[in-house]
Amino acid sequence: MDLYSAPLSCSLASHVALIEAGLPANYHYVVLSKRQTLEGQDYLKVAPKGQVPALKLDSGEVLTEGPAVLQWIADQNPAAKLAPVAGTMARYRLQEWLNYLSTEVHKMVFATLFNPAQPAEAKAFARTVVAAKFDHLSSKLEGRPFLIGEDFTVADAYLGTILNWCKPAGVELSRWPVLEAYHQRLMARPAFAKAVASELEARARMAA
Repeated sequence: MDLYSAPLSCSLASHVALIEAGLPANYHYVVLSKRQTLEGQDYLKVAPKGQVPALKLDSGEVLTEGPAVLQWIADQNPAAKLAPVAGTMARYRLQEWLNYLSTEVHKMVFATLFNPAQPAEAKAFARTVVAAKFDHLSSKLEGRPFLIGEDFTVADAYLGTILNWCKPAGVELSRWPVLEAYHQRLMARPAFAKAVASELEARARMAA
């Protein structure tokens, strides 16, 4: 299979999940401003939406939208426990978290902060909103290692990816010690270390 991603964007979560699941994949990095891969491929021919991640399966089908890609990856290797069993309440909690992270944290806060076209008022509002979101996340992580409990899941891959954006967005993560400690635990995982190193290398190639 082939994962199309933009270095250190939301698609990092899918990269981490593939490694955690032990699934072999080819990685293609996308220059989103050009809608083109580093190899010069027209990305819109792969994913007409023009966004990442996109996962091209061995069947030739292409799956998009981060929460869907993450759950598909998790379901390919149930033994890795990256998602609770389908149909259980725990699985619906996972979906609840993935939707919250996607809409309330990723899009509402960080997509606004990183978008140069957004007015100063919108960015100021996003900085106000992030406090409530991080307060909520901290309360849910208090006394537990991961969002769903004892097992690392694809929701943690997504939240760890988002927390990586705090420093470049000017959000001081140390205001939330529980989240900061959680982030440090995630970054110490071999899958995160490997994926981040690969994507940093890709970013350097793009800048060259």
